[in-house]
Amino acid sequence: MSAANRTTDWHGLSAPSLEVFEAIARETFDRLPEAFRLLATGITIRVADFADDEDLAELEMESPFELLGLFQGVGLAHASATPFTGQLPNAVWLYRRAILDYWAEHEETLGSVISHVLIHEIGHHFGLSDEDMEAIEAAAG
Repeated sequence: MSAANRTTDWHGLSAPSLEVFEAIARETFDRLPEAFRLLATGITIRVADFADDEDLAELEMESPFELLGLFQGVGLAHASATPFTGQLPNAVWLYRRAILDYWAEHEETLGSVISHVLIHEIGHHFGLSDEDMEAIEAAAG
C-alpha cells in the first residue's frame, strides 16, 4: 500500500479523556472574541461524561445522549448586584460521551462540535440569540 493510501494507525488511538476534553474547551474559549471572553469572566467550564439524572429529568430528556452541554447559574439578564448567599459560580457543563456520540454521527470535527456547544451554553449566560451565537462562532473560526 502506498503512503497516500494508508490510514492513521487507529490501534494506538482512544477516545479523548475528560482532561483532554477540558483542554480542548479551554483552547476553544481562548479563541473566542476578546470582548466575549471578558464578559464571560467567572464562568467555570466543567466536563463530565453525562448530565446527572436530576438535570435530565428537569429538562424532560429520556437519554443522557440528548444533552451535549448545559449552562448552570444565573444569566446576566437575571443577575443582581449582590449575589445570593451560597450561590454557586456560573458554570458551563460539557458532556463528553454525548458529544462523542453526536460527533460520530455527523460530519463535523470534534473541535467544532465542542466549540459550538461551549459558545451556545455561554450564550445562555448572556441571553444571546442563535444569530448572535453563530456570529461568535464565525469570529472564533
